[in-house]
Amino acid sequence: MDVDALLDDTRTRIVVCCGAGGVGKTTTAAALGLRAAERGRRTVVITVDPARRLAQSMGLVELDNTPRPVPLPESARGSLHAMMLDMKRTFDEVVREHADPERARQILANPFYQTLSTSFSGTQEYMAMEKLGQLRQSGEWDLIVVDTPPSRSALDFLDAPKRLGRFLDGRLIRFLSTPATGAFRLLGAGFNVVGSVVGKIVGTQFLADLRSFVSAFDTVFGGFQERAERTYRLLQTPGTAFVVVATPDTDAMREASYFMDRLAAESMPLAGLVLNRTHPLPSGPGARLGADEALAAAASLKEAGSHPLAAAALRLHAERVRAHEREERLRARMLSAHRGARVVEVPARPEDVHDLAGLRGIGVALAGGTEGAPSTGGAAGSGEAAPEDS
Repeated sequence: MDVDALLDDTRTRIVVCCGAGGVGKTTTAAALGLRAAERGRRTVVITVDPARRLAQSMGLVELDNTPRPVPLPESARGSLHAMMLDMKRTFDEVVREHADPERARQILANPFYQTLSTSFSGTQEYMAMEKLGQLRQSGEWDLIVVDTPPSRSALDFLDAPKRLGRFLDGRLIRFLSTPATGAFRLLGAGFNVVGSVVGKIVGTQFLADLRSFVSAFDTVFGGFQERAERTYRLLQTPGTAFVVVATPDTDAMREASYFMDRLAAESMPLAGLVLNRTHPLPSGPGARLGADEALAAAASLKEAGSHPLAAAALRLHAERVRAHEREERLRARMLSAHRGARVVEVPARPEDVHDLAGLRGIGVALAGGTEGAPSTGGAAGSGEAAPEDS
């Protein structure tokens, strides 16, 4: 995968980093954003990582729902902003934007809304899409890098907004929230009996809060699902590039494979796969030494009672070789299932990323390990390669 060609192409406006939890999506997104900024793009990174280490690595005290400028060296040709999604604040912004002040006050104070906006399944994913749409519409940045929420499944990022929209517009919630007026009045005692039974199950106060919420939320919901669908369509355009992140273990690779299949089925442009925390074979004279040979040599040294450090080094080498061979098998299996998929490997680092230099090192690895200055190439005058070809 030619990461620099992807980032330099001015037609690339959105890069979405996705994958299972714990595979390094947040660090990958931040490293891509930093590299793009240093190569001339006006970049903003949206992260949903609850940890503060990313803010610290960018030289910021904290991240919140407002994009904050990241201090870059003078050699940087572009700019970088970063933000951490606050799903309730984003939801509140949507309500205030699309409802009059009194209606907005009713919605924000409603107990059902407060539960929906903070803990309902799918709300975080929907609000990530909502914030993406807001940033894209503002036109302030020419590249948006999205770190998808740490969902149980990477597919939740695509599915949850639709689920939330269907829930809010579903027949059940409309039925529960509708008092016995109009057409329902014709049902007479039958509707009252149903309402009484439902009230006993969910609680009469919950039912009252739900009715109040739907009544007040009607003015906002008109464009609610429409915006979700518009952002979903935005993810299908050539200006969007999905970067699937995985670590070389069976579960993460399986999740990545599912996601790549889903992207293909939804006609969403896949830039490639980042295989994170790999263990390449060491260079040097002993690089060709196999695992069995290393273990045999270590056993001979132990039996002779000499060179304990050399024996330990040989055992470590054997573990490294076997880890590399296992990773190569997983990689080959992935590529056989997704022929033509582009891959870049990022070797495991001895310590966590904690500053811009660390992020820059990840960016260099993502670009194939080239040691050229970050400003080499750049967005100016580029545009030869389409995102889906990068």
